[in-house]
Amino acid sequence: MADCERVNFARDVLQDKSQDGLALLELARDGTRREWTFGEVEQHVGAFADALIEHGVGRGDVVMTLIGNRPEWVLTMMACFRIGAVVLPCTEQSRTKDLRLRLAVAQPELIVADARNRSELEGAAPDCAVMWWPEEATPGVGAERGVSYETGGLARGLNSKSRARTRVTPKQNNTTHPDRLSPTGPDTLPSTHTNPVSPTNPNPLSGYVDLASDEPALITFTSGTAGEPKAVVHGQRYLYGQRIQAELWLGAKEGELVWCTAASGWSKSARNVFIAPWSMGASAMLHDARFDPEERLDLIEREKVNVLCMAPTEYRVIAKRTTLRALPSLKGMVAAGEALNPEILKAWREATGLDIRDGYGQTETGQMTGMDIGIDARAGSMGRALSGVKLDVVEGELVADPRTVPTFFLGYLGEGVRRGSDGAWTVDDRIEGGAWHTGDRVTRDEDGYLHFEGRADDVIVSAGYRIGPFEVESALVVHPAVAEAAAVAAPDEERGAVVRAVVVLREGFEPSAALVSELQEHVKAETAPYKYPRVVEFASELPKTASGKVKRSELRGEM
Repeated sequence: MADCERVNFARDVLQDKSQDGLALLELARDGTRREWTFGEVEQHVGAFADALIEHGVGRGDVVMTLIGNRPEWVLTMMACFRIGAVVLPCTEQSRTKDLRLRLAVAQPELIVADARNRSELEGAAPDCAVMWWPEEATPGVGAERGVSYETGGLARGLNSKSRARTRVTPKQNNTTHPDRLSPTGPDTLPSTHTNPVSPTNPNPLSGYVDLASDEPALITFTSGTAGEPKAVVHGQRYLYGQRIQAELWLGAKEGELVWCTAASGWSKSARNVFIAPWSMGASAMLHDARFDPEERLDLIEREKVNVLCMAPTEYRVIAKRTTLRALPSLKGMVAAGEALNPEILKAWREATGLDIRDGYGQTETGQMTGMDIGIDARAGSMGRALSGVKLDVVEGELVADPRTVPTFFLGYLGEGVRRGSDGAWTVDDRIEGGAWHTGDRVTRDEDGYLHFEGRADDVIVSAGYRIGPFEVESALVVHPAVAEAAAVAAPDEERGAVVRAVVVLREGFEPSAALVSELQEHVKAETAPYKYPRVVEFASELPKTASGKVKRSELRGEM
């Protein structure tokens, strides 16, 4: 937490850095490489904050993003932090149904999206303006980064001729980056928007807004055991609270390069892609491409990455599908989301001379544990509680004292946190709501090291993703062949667990390999593809309680 009551993370993190220091290393999907200094990032954040304000976004308004690991995502996040807007980052794996839920719950004032996600977003019919980052705006030297606006046209079904549009393109300066967003086209923004932001005119129209530590800053969605995913609202304190795990677990230092491979839209990306590294004065690497095991090693070596943060599944797959080798630039490796098996830890240690240090956190809590820096990692352990964080094991369940967790959430949107019709937020801060039961079963050894045993509920953790069985089942039962369905976890060597669906077919349909593939593709189309059942089995009926509830525990016991 900052030392003062009124805070602004964008100001405090950007103005505290050398303007010539490396902030971002961008590796674009087309292979282009580009470096961004902190000075350039601050200029672009100021320019984009102006664009948000002039497009009707103010303090407390929600801005949704649907962008990959690109600088535009970082700029949008930081611009929101600058003006006090609340940012809702969404994964590009989101399908129309997922986006429709998020739009209905969060009611954004504006959406900032990559053009490559246009079809899914259009299907969700947002009732707000959309700012598109065109895919053709490549980040090479001298290239333009353009944005185009659509003002509510998607929701109202306007055609391309009648849709209100503003085309915005950046001016160029004598650096390799545009110095400012400026309007062109028939429906330009107000003329004040054309003031340049440059080394000789560094002051954008939007100032840094002083904010309270418990004002909303970020919304992320998390899956539960029943019903749709919930919207987790984090306050400004969440941004400042990242420094503890950045120092004690991530281990980034000033001048080092950090690569957190988490895709934008996940809670780990919100804290470790750039927020935690920048809090320590380190640089962040953005790689906008699909996972390729061999390429990961090549990029670590070529770009001289110092700190690597990946999901356990990624470490596992790289170890099994490539030949691990020494990576001299690496000083630290961390993982979170699920336990790493001893043979994988051993393989990486033998190749690199380094331990993968595990940690633990939830969307609601942020990072709460971590394997200590400078000691031998204990296989299967997610470390000890971070300094100051109070954790207990109560009847086998990990329980936290929220008042000791600096990144603890404000509450769920629509429950403890609400937004009125006038846009005002009311917060019944969950930090004062008593002990937080994580739902995770753990053991603690005599030295205080915690070991994850599994979920105490039906949530499926696969490759670090939290998947609610309801989401999978809801997608399956809309298929014409499916009468009933239940989703549970099944063990998997690479992913830790995968989704297993047990399906009861309607009359007239027969089990077949073709139907399995059809159901899997159907789920991928209905919801984010990472949720699809990799195992599909057919049954004549599902085991149920006397009240008609599915006995998922019995289905899990069949494995």
